[in-house]
Amino acid sequence: MIALKLKNTKNFMSHLLLSDTFDHFLFIEGEIVTFNTFTIDGYLRKDFYGADPEDIPAGDYSSWKQLRELCFSIIKGKRTPLSFRFVFSLSPENIAKLIDRKGLDFQSSDVQGLYLNIRFDGTSLQCVTGTSLKTFSMDKSLEKEWDSMVPRFFDKKGLAFEPEAC
Repeated sequence: MIALKLKNTKNFMSHLLLSDTFDHFLFIEGEIVTFNTFTIDGYLRKDFYGADPEDIPAGDYSSWKQLRELCFSIIKGKRTPLSFRFVFSLSPENIAKLIDRKGLDFQSSDVQGLYLNIRFDGTSLQCVTGTSLKTFSMDKSLEKEWDSMVPRFFDKKGLAFEPEAC
């Protein structure tokens, strides 16, 4: 687990809400506090889509792409939100690619999630990584790879940050 303090809130928010930078992440849950508290559960309710298998999305969670516009509509305005937090996860396909690319001794089915927790407290923005496995393991190689991948991703996207104590 690593914590990163984002140096340029405006730039990060532009990437988060106005571009496709995070669209490939799954949206696990979120909370936006403005004049009300808006809580969003990213878990897909497949019964909403009816009985036709072609209409039912794959996977258990919505993508950020599906919820980005809704979250933007809640956040935008003259006043800064009091706070918000979003929990993203790398998609199962991208988890499998990471494991394969780095030659790690894990099966993607053993991974509950590789998480990116984004928190805004009204003044500063922070991202904290997290790793969850379905079984116990002393092997921390996946966690280390995820913790090194996130800063590289931020660098590649031009998102300035500084390490922060956890």
